[in-house]
Amino acid sequence: MFDKLMQAQQMAGDIKKRLDNITVTGTAESGKISVTATGNKTIQSIHIDADFFKEADKEEIEELMVITINKAMEQADNVSQSEMAAATKDMFGGLGGMFGQ
Repeated sequence: MFDKLMQAQQMAGDIKKRLDNITVTGTAESGKISVTATGNKTIQSIHIDADFFKEADKEEIEELMVITINKAMEQADNVSQSEMAAATKDMFGGLGGMFGQ
C-alpha cells in the first residue's frame, strides 16, 4: 500500500512538470487579445493588439480580458484532466482485469 502511495506522489510530480511545459492560449476579438498560460494555470503572457487598444474603451478591454483569461483557464483544465486521465490509466490500467472488465 505504501508503495502505491509513493508511486502516486511520483506520478503527481511528473504530471505537474509536464503541465508546466504545456502552454494554452485563450483569445478574444479574433485574436486581438490573447492570454497564454501553462497547463498548471500560470499566466505567462497577455497580448493586446496596439490598434485595438487605442480604439477600445477601458470597460471593453476589462470585459474581454476576463473572457480571454477564462478561456485560457478552461483549456488548462482540459489539458490537466487529460494528463491525469492518461496517467491514471497507465497506473491503474491493469486493474480492469481484476473486476472482469
